[in-house]
Amino acid sequence: MKKILITAAASCLLFSACNQRMVDFTIISTKNIDLSKSAGWQKGKTRAQGNDKVHIIVFIPTGLPDMKNAIDKAIEKIPGCVALLDGVVYSKYWWVPYIYGQSSYVVEGTPLIDPSLVVNGANELPDYANVIFDRKGQISEVKEISKEDYLTLKGKISKSTEVRAFKNSEELN
Repeated sequence: MKKILITAAASCLLFSACNQRMVDFTIISTKNIDLSKSAGWQKGKTRAQGNDKVHIIVFIPTGLPDMKNAIDKAIEKIPGCVALLDGVVYSKYWWVPYIYGQSSYVVEGTPLIDPSLVVNGANELPDYANVIFDRKGQISEVKEISKEDYLTLKGKISKSTEVRAFKNSEELN
């Protein structure tokens, strides 16, 4: 009987985890937002979640989790989101001693959306577009253009008109 109790206690200590509720918030944001436009903002229908996680290998952490990064990830998941409402921040941690573990911040909240930041209803631009900004830096007009028009405009700005893709993006056609 003692062996079973000792084994159970050792297992509980060996596979330890901790989940701590850090803070409840009414509104939170890491972005610079213009509060004068808040009358037109809308509350999202679904909740957004973001986390920032670091790994613990053997007993050495690969860094420190950052609450700001977790908030940024939650806000950036929703097009036009400027802040989170009625949410919570958790600190989570688990570790199998001398093997592996994780430490993270998890942020969850209802998105507060600025419709003026949402382009075409889904924050998606066409493959080739001429985007015009107003004096305040807000998008005032988006015109879809052809690939040839794009290369012509690019040629006026840049010496090279060669079409290139980023390392992890699909090849442009």
